[in-house]
This record gives sequence, C-alpha cells and structure tokens, in this order.
Amino acid sequence: MKRLLLILLALLGAWAWYEREALGDFPDVLSAYSAKEYCSCRYVMGFDAAYCQGYVQQYLPLSWLEDEPPRRRVSAEGLGRRNTAVWLGTREGCRLLPQGSGG
Repeated sequence: MKRLLLILLALLGAWAWYEREALGDFPDVLSAYSAKEYCSCRYVMGFDAAYCQGYVQQYLPLSWLEDEPPRRRVSAEGLGRRNTAVWLGTREGCRLLPQGSGG
C-alpha cells in the first residue's frame, strides 16, 4: 500500500513538473475571466450588476470585484491576482488591460 502511494505521489509530482507553466498561469484565469465576462455582461449586453455578479460566479470565489460604471471599467481579484477589463465601444466590446495597467 505504501509503495502504491509513493508511486502515485511520484506520478503526481512528475505531472506537476511537466505542467508547471500552465499551473503557474492558473491563478490569473479566475480574475481575468471574471473581469472580462462581467464587463461584457454589463456594458456589451446591458444587464444589471446583480445579474452579472451571478453570471461570473465561480466555484473559487473572488476576493474583490469592482465595477466603475462612469469609466465602464471592471477589476477583479482572485487567488492573489488582479485583472481589469474596460469597455472600448460598441464595435470592440470589452478588453482585458495588460497586467500592471489596471486595478
């Protein structure tokens, strides 16, 4: 039984090492998705804030979500990462800002 557990741990470690880049990028996904989708829900589709908050709700909770209606800008933070999306116009919709530009 111990041998099987050690083999499984070794396989898990090898997989994590192989996928280290993707695993390192994962924390950005939650906040980036939430900011972009909330922005699109509010400013492209025109839904109210309460609906859009439910729309972007994930299994992993956000620690922070800020909607700035006058600027049509949304910032979200989750898993220690913050991302910001801004509405560019009717033809362009919402776009994520480069890291370090927002929030």
